[in-house]
Formats: sequence, structure tokens, C-alpha cells
Amino acid sequence: MQKQDRSRMSVLLVITAVGVLAMLASDRALVMTAAQTRFVGGDPIRPDSSDMRALRLRFEAGARSNWHSHAGWQIIAAEEGRGRTQVRGERVIELFPGGTPNYTAPGVVHWHGASPDEHVVQLTFMGGPPGADWFEPVSDGAYRGQ
Repeated sequence: MQKQDRSRMSVLLVITAVGVLAMLASDRALVMTAAQTRFVGGDPIRPDSSDMRALRLRFEAGARSNWHSHAGWQIIAAEEGRGRTQVRGERVIELFPGGTPNYTAPGVVHWHGASPDEHVVQLTFMGGPPGADWFEPVSDGAYRGQ
């Protein structure tokens, strides 16, 4: 009788193991299928991004950086409030949540900060080599777009 019980137990263990393996395999197939349906034309490749940096800066109303340039590129966007940016010799660009982010190429002299009457929380993304060259303060006239 004990031998028969052991045989039954062995059969039950094998059936249970096969069932568990079948469930795991079907779950893995579902996960793989779901992941494959997130992209059309193949999965994207993730290039090295170790040279990228991101940070938040809060400028109070009227506050702004001096004129400066970065060794690498920079993308800025307003997360909260209203901001401004300007490339030297060009017009002032307003930054606001949901607005178009602003790209500045390496070596381009510019400034950024808050609007005259409202703070801004600025999202800053930088890539390429670190470092910046700093120049004179932005005049009130340039800040006002004059």
C-alpha cells in the first residue's frame, strides 16, 4: 500500500510540475506578445546615454541667468509657471507648461530664466561634454525683448 501511495504521489508531483511549467510558459508568452505589440517595425535600440544630465531649476519672477554657452547641447522646458530664453541677437522666446521645449546647440550664447511677473520651474536636459562659458549679465532691455 505504501508503494502504491508513493507512486500516486510521484504522478501527482509530475502532473503539478507540468501544470506549473505550462502556466509559466503561457505567462511568458503573454508578456512577450504584449511587449512586441508596443512598437511597429522593430524594437528601438537604446544608445549610450551616460553623457546626459537632467535637473530642475526654479527661477523666481524676474530672475535669469547671465549670458552663457554650454559645451554640449541643452533642451529646456517649463514645468510650472512662465519662463523666457533668448539666443544672443534673436528674439525672446516664452516658455510655459505644454509649450514647445527649446533646444540650444553647443557653443550658442543664450540666457534663460523666469518671466517678469511669474516664477518658472525649468526642466533642463543636457548632453555631450559638460561645462559652460559664462559672460555678462542680461540687461533689463534684453530681458524685456527690447
